[in-house]
Amino acid sequence: MLKGFKEFIMKGNVIDLAVAVIIGAAFSQVVNALVDAVLMPFISGLVGSQDYDNFFVVYLNGNAIQFGVLLTQVINFLLVAAAVYFIIVMPMNKMIEMRNKRLGIEPEEEVDENIALLTEIRDALVSPAAQNRTNGGGAHQA
Repeated sequence: MLKGFKEFIMKGNVIDLAVAVIIGAAFSQVVNALVDAVLMPFISGLVGSQDYDNFFVVYLNGNAIQFGVLLTQVINFLLVAAAVYFIIVMPMNKMIEMRNKRLGIEPEEEVDENIALLTEIRDALVSPAAQNRTNGGGAHQA
């Protein structure tokens, strides 16, 4: 029982996953600081408010339905997504592209699944085995 647990823990993908979660949690603080301390104050300077919670409130039978809370969270999400894209994804893609160019690695062309399947069917129909089946099991007609 302990041997199986030890093998599970020592697998590379478990360790990699643990490291990714820890680094992700630490990086989350950096992204949140960027959004909370830089981007949101900038936006609030432009529009006059950082908190949209009371922006649009509807009362239904004495209950407050706060659409502004949703708006605040959507804006926060978009800012976090933009920060991650422009600070991590875009520079990493550029570095990978420069490395591939330096190493002479050409990007693979993406082929549509349907075209790949049709090409495979065409090749199978043209193959000698397919020709033998259509000609009556290998006998050539004159």
